[in-house]
Amino acid sequence: MPLEACMLVIDNSEYMRNGDYPPNRFDAQADAVTTVFSAKVDSNPENTAGVMTMAGKSPEVLVTPTQDIGKILTALHGSKSSISGSVDVLTSISIAQLALKHRQNKNLRQRIIAFVGSPLSEGVDEKQMIKVGKKLKKNNVALDVVCFGETDLNEARLRALVESVQNNDNSHFLLVPASSHLMSDILLTSPVLRDPSEAGAGGSGDAEMGGGGGGFEFGFDPSLDPELAMALRMSVEEAQARQRNADATASTSAASTSTAGASTSSTAAVPNTENEVTPKAGSKALPSATGASKEDEDMEDATEDDPLLAQAIAMSRGEASSGGSAAPAAASAKKVVDQEMEEDDDEEDDDEEDDDEEDEDAEDEEAAIAKAIAMSMNPQDADEEEDDEDDEDEDDEDEDEDDEEETTALTKGKK
Repeated sequence: MPLEACMLVIDNSEYMRNGDYPPNRFDAQADAVTTVFSAKVDSNPENTAGVMTMAGKSPEVLVTPTQDIGKILTALHGSKSSISGSVDVLTSISIAQLALKHRQNKNLRQRIIAFVGSPLSEGVDEKQMIKVGKKLKKNNVALDVVCFGETDLNEARLRALVESVQNNDNSHFLLVPASSHLMSDILLTSPVLRDPSEAGAGGSGDAEMGGGGGGFEFGFDPSLDPELAMALRMSVEEAQARQRNADATASTSAASTSTAGASTSSTAAVPNTENEVTPKAGSKALPSATGASKEDEDMEDATEDDPLLAQAIAMSRGEASSGGSAAPAAASAKKVVDQEMEEDDDEEDDDEEDDDEEDEDAEDEEAAIAKAIAMSMNPQDADEEEDDEDDEDEDDEDEDEDDEEETTALTKGKK
């Protein structure tokens, strides 16, 4: 709230004894005054507020603008014992204006909050109300009027008074009907205690309160309970986030469903080259075409891996399309097939020979290994075997020499 100096004008006439506002009009008014004073002073450490009465012998200033709530409570308690007479609204507002004019801090804005709970004098008409209102507007004094009790008799004249003071939505008229709600609770949620920076009431500053939210976001002034306002705001944001997620999910599913429906409808009817419509998926023609396309795809995959199969397929297709013209192609394809078969046979023979040679080498290696093992285990036998081998070698050499001599002798005899 802005810097303000307020004068709280209370009604202490005989009508304040009525019990239509619990516990009675005066106590309900006193509770509301205490609430307004606390709200104004707590909103800014420099704000001040005073109290004055408008009935009795004459209007009287009980407390000049102050920040001491003890003085306010004492003044309210004293004025309760002096309930009498009738209200004089115009004189009370003029005196309140003078009290604000002599405030200590001139930087504080001036505001009068008047509580009217008894009938206005019949001699006071709207013209007089408007005249006082224009005077307040000229001196930059804002006016809030809380009308309760005799609402039907006072509403029109008090509303005209507030409208004449109205300047940039700085004044408000609050109508509080008798109900089970406390007047102080209604004031907390009313434009009277609302920050001007927030969304206010209508252009004339009027408000009829029956226990509603008074235009606040959550039905109460967030400055009075910031933690509760923060918790409610976070709860609302979470609920909005969940709603957005649900909407996004629903839109995504709807989009996918529409896409699937579009694809189904597109495949349901396909125009052919003769500008005719083929049967739907439930007919017999479409499955056969689908099966043929699948077979073609399988054949293409197979021909990529086997060129011979590709040639055979080409031959069969050629025979089917052009009867006798496929004979040369068939002959050439047969030659190619025979050559490849011969090459495969030659490769198989070579593989078999290589396998045999490998087997023989393996057997020789195994025999040599076995012999080496035996010689290492029986060295004597190994020596004897070596001698035998030497003897055999010598015998072989002798035989070779005898054969050479016989061959030489035969050669000489022939000569």
